[in-house]
Amino acid sequence: MKQWVAVLARLVVGGVWLYAGLAKLTDPLGSVSAVQAYELLPSGLEEPVGYALPAVEVVVGLALVLGLMTRGAALISAVLFVGFVIGIVSVWARGLEIDCGCFGGGGHDPGASSSYPWEIARDAALLAASVFLVWAGSRRWSLDSLLFRTTTRDEREHDLEGV
Repeated sequence: MKQWVAVLARLVVGGVWLYAGLAKLTDPLGSVSAVQAYELLPSGLEEPVGYALPAVEVVVGLALVLGLMTRGAALISAVLFVGFVIGIVSVWARGLEIDCGCFGGGGHDPGASSSYPWEIARDAALLAASVFLVWAGSRRWSLDSLLFRTTTRDEREHDLEGV
């Protein structure tokens, strides 16, 4: 049962990363603008982070959907979600009204604070799924199971019986 839950978590979290990253890849300046709107990073880091983030999201999403290096991709996913939750809580606490830029767009958006609780809840749920994947891994329907095949105790004992 745990492995089926892990497959579902992998596909949902990976799908969200793919959607978010691909939406931002088509508008790199919008991604930079979204990072700048948070007013959290030194100005010299906002542009590189804004340009790099969509590519990182696509890579993490692909790794999770394909089940490749699942635990590592899930760890990166969890770290990103922690950062995003902190970012949203920070702008909310400072009274900033911005579009989170989660799926493209970003920047000043009057009335945006009404969606902050939903965005925090969504990211917290995706963070929980990412942490679950770090703990459980996901071997079922994954490239990890093909590339890093491990034998079970029963398989090893069967092999030894033939010796």
